Amino acid sequence: MSTFQQPDPRDRPARLTVGVVGAGRVGPTLAAALQLAGHRPVAVSGVSDASVRRAAQLLPDVPLVTPAQVMARADLVLLTVPDDALPGLVEGLAETGAVRPGQLLVHTSGRYGAHVLDPALRAGALPLALHPAMTFTGTAVDVQRLVGCSFGVTAPQELRLAAEALVIEMGGEPEWIAEENRPLYHAALALGANHLVTLVAESMELLRAAGVEAPDRMLGPLLGAALDNALRSGDAALTGPVARGDAGTVAAHVAELRKHAPGTVPGYLAMARATADRALAHGLLKPELAEDLLGVLANGASLPDDGSDR
Repeated sequence: MSTFQQPDPRDRPARLTVGVVGAGRVGPTLAAALQLAGHRPVAVSGVSDASVRRAAQLLPDVPLVTPAQVMARADLVLLTVPDDALPGLVEGLAETGAVRPGQLLVHTSGRYGAHVLDPALRAGALPLALHPAMTFTGTAVDVQRLVGCSFGVTAPQELRLAAEALVIEMGGEPEWIAEENRPLYHAALALGANHLVTLVAESMELLRAAGVEAPDRMLGPLLGAALDNALRSGDAALTGPVARGDAGTVAAHVAELRKHAPGTVPGYLAMARATADRALAHGLLKPELAEDLLGVLANGASLPDDGSDR
């Protein structure tokens, strides 16, 4: 955990009016957290019915207005739009004169650092990239989840203290990410969190197909222990047939998946190969067992459909 201390009051941002451009799951949550810290949400923009509902739930009595009106009313503006829409939004706001000198402009994209805000910087804005490493539901529970949440922070050096102070006020832990490392940082989070959801969902579907009535109850303790062990011990926590070199068991897995859920086979093989490589590198998989295992994985796509071992 970060060792950041509560900042000196002189480094804390003054009480700010806060606006949100893009009322998805993240923006209203961060604005609500800033409100708890004493800042004042004054405007939010959103188009879809879901955005309107989220804004009403998390930011009651805050008016829903256009992005230009949000920019005109707020000292600190949260740009919480999808990654691919962010560059165009920033350019548009700068070109139309919506950006005010001295205005704090914060985006929450994991992919981008502060440079994506350069058009607004040239217009006098103060650019901050504050990405919460958290998955959001768009409900009030998200505000509580920000407590202890790490934020990937990228900003000009002279704004570093202000950026860190805002994160701490929202209950988070600032983690400085260099501009050039933002794409790698974001890829790492997507690999760990987004792909985990896919793996768990596929596992639950397969358990239901195997007759398990409550796959969530079965997986909960197992996955909780696996996650805890992985965070504590890294590759030393690897277990299961791949790490043990049980080629016959892996072959049986692939054959069964081909019969019952062929769409899961490529993912199973890819993860098994990655697991085997890591287990070999860390001395968990014995080299004499690895050859047969890697052969099964290499030929897995052509295993017979009758479920027989090879």
